[in-house]
Amino acid sequence: MKRFICILLIVCAAAASLTLTACGKKDVKVSAYDILAIYDSESRSVTGTVDFTYYNSTDNEIGDLKFNLYGNAYREGATYTPVSQSYANKAYYAGTSYGSMSVEGVENCQAWNVGGEDENILTVTLLTPVYPEESVNIKISYKLVLAKVNHRTGVTENAVNLGNFYPVLCAYTREGFTECPYYYCGDPFVSECANYRVTVDLPAGYVAATSGKLEKESAAADRKKCTYTLENARDFAMVLSDKFEVVTQKVGGVEVSYYYYKDTNPQVSLSAACDSVKFFSGAFGNYVYPTLCVVQTGFCYGGMEYPALTMISDELAADDNIYTIVHENAHQWWYAMVGSDQINCGWQDEGLAEYSTLMFFENHPTYGYTRTGIIGSATKAYRAYYSVYNQIFGEADTSMNRHLKDFESEYEYTNIAYNKGLILFDMLRQSIGDEKFGAGLKKYFADNLYKVASYEDMCGCFIGAGADLEGFFASFTEGKIVI
Repeated sequence: MKRFICILLIVCAAAASLTLTACGKKDVKVSAYDILAIYDSESRSVTGTVDFTYYNSTDNEIGDLKFNLYGNAYREGATYTPVSQSYANKAYYAGTSYGSMSVEGVENCQAWNVGGEDENILTVTLLTPVYPEESVNIKISYKLVLAKVNHRTGVTENAVNLGNFYPVLCAYTREGFTECPYYYCGDPFVSECANYRVTVDLPAGYVAATSGKLEKESAAADRKKCTYTLENARDFAMVLSDKFEVVTQKVGGVEVSYYYYKDTNPQVSLSAACDSVKFFSGAFGNYVYPTLCVVQTGFCYGGMEYPALTMISDELAADDNIYTIVHENAHQWWYAMVGSDQINCGWQDEGLAEYSTLMFFENHPTYGYTRTGIIGSATKAYRAYYSVYNQIFGEADTSMNRHLKDFESEYEYTNIAYNKGLILFDMLRQSIGDEKFGAGLKKYFADNLYKVASYEDMCGCFIGAGADLEGFFASFTEGKIVI
């Protein structure tokens, strides 16, 4: 997600990291979602079914499946709210509004229930356990009611944001399935790759920008159905609007589209999107999906990343719009194609996406951003945070590998995940040189494509590039280095 501008709150303690199972390479079997989503603009709701095929890639027999119900965080009375108090007015543009995600039924199972820490987990008990390298199919019927909110999931003033709009299988770790309460700091999502077939039924006047490639479209009366596919992706998202205009350009074999409704220079935005895809493909490894949608929409932050789709706030000034497009597109490499544990190690993808953005502008000076300027701005902001927290609390916690719940404010999270993460990668590059740094990034991408990479996986790629860096990473992540 694009960086925040936030208020100060309280500092909390550090947390542990998880070792997550891999999605596997493209030729390895993965689970599959076949989703039907019917959008009703009058009731602001999505009625849907998920025909889900679970492939057991673990070494254990699995008797229960667990799914994150992210949409239920928008309900009244939720313990964890997706929007902090400091952003509430900007997000809830029409006043307080609520949504929900309810499960209507599950077929081909012994039992099911909704529970978890915050009514955020659907647990499905299978008829019989599924063993390693075997599959099982269930069908979930659900309803998503959308709040009026400029956020990942909700109805904005000009569009409908459908991020995390379906029950999402929890990622599997050595401890079992990872349940993800909806913390407002960072991105509380850890997902493994799957194949998607998504059919959206929507009013005829709406246009859908989605993560997938359009396979077929049909119309009847005042409705239309569009079916999209996407392989080896850890999420699928859509943005719907009856106001969209679109410009499209090919980059290699990738169709890059920019959906907008109030951009006076859409070609500039599209060019930034295309230039970033081309640069990142050369610097890290090829973009693997057939399409990429960059979508202007209502959003209380700068932007948000999903595989093959990025949401860009419609409130950004021209320069910020370009910066955000590049940053969110960098997440196609560091989050979408190469995943990480965003709950316990948020800086791993945010810091690297931010540094990838720096690398892009360093190689594209016509956009007006410089390496010196970006590093200087991040260092100044981080030092200000450090100074203020030292004065107020006696000592600032600058450790990096900690759970999202241990960040009490977006201000603290921004400085640790974005600014300190950016500084870490710049100092790493200065320490080992451009050649080894570039080789390390390419190795990290190649070794972890379609996987959920651990912190140790990332460090190992640079250490394997020919440098003894264990002490370097530890000094940053444990909060020992003074910047």
